[in-house]
Amino acid sequence: MAKFNQPDPRNAGTQCWVNGLVPRDAASVHVLDSVVQGGDAVWEGLRITEGHAIQLEPHLDRLVDSAHALAFTDIPSREALRDAIFQTLKANGMRDGVHCRITLSRGRKSTSGMDPRLNVHGPTLIIVPEYKGMVYGDDGIRLVTSAIRRNSPQFLDSHIHHNNLLNNILAKIDANVAGVDDAVMLDDRGFLAETNATNLFVVRKGILLTPFAHACLPGLTRRFVLDVAGRVGLDAREADLSLTELYTAEEAFTTGTMGALAHVTEVDGRRIAGGEKGPVTRRMQQAYEEHILETATRLPF
Repeated sequence: MAKFNQPDPRNAGTQCWVNGLVPRDAASVHVLDSVVQGGDAVWEGLRITEGHAIQLEPHLDRLVDSAHALAFTDIPSREALRDAIFQTLKANGMRDGVHCRITLSRGRKSTSGMDPRLNVHGPTLIIVPEYKGMVYGDDGIRLVTSAIRRNSPQFLDSHIHHNNLLNNILAKIDANVAGVDDAVMLDDRGFLAETNATNLFVVRKGILLTPFAHACLPGLTRRFVLDVAGRVGLDAREADLSLTELYTAEEAFTTGTMGALAHVTEVDGRRIAGGEKGPVTRRMQQAYEEHILETATRLPF
């Protein structure tokens, strides 16, 4: 299990949302729900910090866009989604150190089957708020390259933030077997895509580089880092990157809602930056802390 991704006893007895508020211990979806039948759902992870929802509007945009791309019907409005999130947080008095897993499934079917025409009950909105710290801590993470490739848009567009995560899970199993934190996933051409859980950045000759979003989720933290790098005087760009360019990078770090910016100490047994956190990583972590609340929405309670 990731370094700090352990169950928190404060989450016992909290309220979740399954098309309305329900006790966490009683929360469930129907056996004919599309998320059970075929992983037919989209999701977001939302972090709550100091009474603010970090990047709330971009998260809602991506959730709705992903549902639209999968031809969901009766997609809740952004106002309805926002209200459900706020109601759930308020019911639990949660304002800091919280992560919300937000899932929108195509909904309950009239009978088993893949055909979306069987979805006659409308979508299912699930919100699971939890007290949860950053999953990697500050000691750095070790990675191993997985044999499992990241989705190509020839097969399933990674711009859709969907619940079909089996290739990521198989890559995570590779990491578990190797006794490291996470796995590097390549695209169908053999270039870096991302890890099983995060986007990936490397520093080469002082330039901050991240894989093109051909086969990786164009993460919101990834976008934030690309945008804020220029504000702190760094050259940041997308590129096709090989494993060798990762092995020989001056620095490397991952980005994601659950882990913010976490420095990489080792990949496939090769030490990165001597196993230490580099100056560019430190600079970007500081910029993240200084500017991320600028993207946030204040909670209305």
